[in-house]
Amino acid sequence: MFTYEPPVPADQLRKLPTRDAALLLLQNLAKGGGDLQYAGLIGGARMAFQEERDVDLLTNRLSDAWSWLEAHALLSRVPRQSENFRRLSRDGRELAADPKGLARFEARTRLAGPLHPDLEKTVRTNFDLGDYETACFAAMKAVEVAVRDASGLDNSLVGVALMRKAFQPHQNGKPGGPLADAGAEGGEQEAESALFAGAMGRYKNPSSHRTVDFADPIEAAQIIQFADLLLRQVERARARNS
Repeated sequence: MFTYEPPVPADQLRKLPTRDAALLLLQNLAKGGGDLQYAGLIGGARMAFQEERDVDLLTNRLSDAWSWLEAHALLSRVPRQSENFRRLSRDGRELAADPKGLARFEARTRLAGPLHPDLEKTVRTNFDLGDYETACFAAMKAVEVAVRDASGLDNSLVGVALMRKAFQPHQNGKPGGPLADAGAEGGEQEAESALFAGAMGRYKNPSSHRTVDFADPIEAAQIIQFADLLLRQVERARARNS
């Protein structure tokens, strides 16, 4: 008797979150050739799961996985066919073929929303091209430029020295840096100064002096998100002290 192979094993569909089940489905779909149809997938799954006690649950989970792939543009419509047909998109094929593709996909997902305008061009472009070192350096350079512009400090100050000067805490009645929050407690002012100085020292200066291996796209995405947060804090400091 002919048996149907389930597109995702039943035990995996029961316990995995939708994203993980969808990625297993993607791997299965990539093995076949030709166009794909949702109705065919679900019909075949019902046959494959006919001995299971929870066929409806399993097919519902499989439907969730299919929808997740479509929502993330890993499945797309087939232009020459009716609206019922799908194919693996370019991103879908790359993700299925490359063991490291999942990390790049997750990293792009982290940056799916809008970034600070200073990061949207050079930083996002280099990140999408896979040049993570340049993207991270450019992100922290954007922070440096924003701090210098907002503080009005001299161009001779760069990196850590610029951050320490711009966010120098107010102490003993003496005025602090032009971006320091005079209304904040002293420890908070010092923490903000250390935050910006640490960002420069850890993520900008090393790339200025030597080649840094940014092999992990997720880490690169987090550095860019960190720069995005710092830029928004600079805007807040500028508005507060204007």
